Amino acid sequence: MNAQNKSSIEAGRIIKLATEALDIEARAVQGLKQFLGDSFVAAVRLMLACRGRVVVSGMGKSGHVGRKIAATLASTGTPALFLHPAEASHGDLGMVTSADVMLAISNSGESDELNIIVPVLKRLGVALVAMTGRPDSTLARHADIHLNSAVAQEACPLNLAPTASTIAQMALGDALAVTLLDARGFGEEDFARSHPGGALGRRLLIRVRDLMRATVPLPCVGADASIDEILGAMSVGGMGITAIVDAAGKVIGVFTDGDLRRAIQRRGDLNGLRASDVMLPNPRVIHADALAAEAAALMEQHKVTSVLVVDDEGRLVGTLNTNVLLRAKVI
Repeated sequence: MNAQNKSSIEAGRIIKLATEALDIEARAVQGLKQFLGDSFVAAVRLMLACRGRVVVSGMGKSGHVGRKIAATLASTGTPALFLHPAEASHGDLGMVTSADVMLAISNSGESDELNIIVPVLKRLGVALVAMTGRPDSTLARHADIHLNSAVAQEACPLNLAPTASTIAQMALGDALAVTLLDARGFGEEDFARSHPGGALGRRLLIRVRDLMRATVPLPCVGADASIDEILGAMSVGGMGITAIVDAAGKVIGVFTDGDLRRAIQRRGDLNGLRASDVMLPNPRVIHADALAAEAAALMEQHKVTSVLVVDDEGRLVGTLNTNVLLRAKVI
């Protein structure tokens, strides 16, 4: 096709081809449901019982899909790695042990690079799961378990370029990963531990004690403290908040700069008043071991910018405000 024809392709044809590609790939994924059965269950159970790692391998486009499947498995609780089949024949097969499970991916099931290493895997005692589009292929016949990823046609107009078949492989790999995730009881906190650099990791791993201001002296006074003493404690804390505590250090009230403004508007002269006269009793507090995300939710719910942090006994151990949460990217 010359440059002029390339640039003059009609918009309608562009949309038509794109729509057909999406429809073909959607049907390919939906069609996988018919292949789910005993072999899929067996593959999940085999990987669940694996004492080593799931070693994923594939050549060409199947290899690219395999890398993604290995990454998804590893990030959702199933130890996994990708092994390039061509490199496997030149020493990298040493990565594989008898405790591992091999997931070999090939649409045709006739990839020479994969089939060459099958005998070695058998000698090592490695369980082999093959994902192919042809149950009668060499790879499928030599596998312990075969997962059928066959598609009716490729999205490529020539029915040649791996398109629908690679989407089907990836979808089947995701189905394995989420099934294994559920079987392992893998939860949000587990996910966060394998994604510490992400937003979820920050929300689920960072605790209040990691961010709270716990410098001494803490902004607190007793119930008999004067207004001047309250303001002095508030200034030292620098967060516009003062805790009112009992003799044991337990929080019984709170006084903020907002409370000060409201008290002046309501009463005028505050001389002679004590902390017990102006404090907000039974304030909302957060435990030091709570997730920082819980503190953020508490402050957002009650429209406050600071919160007092307490220990198991209800004693003041620190303060936390939204500025700190923002800097830590919790909110």
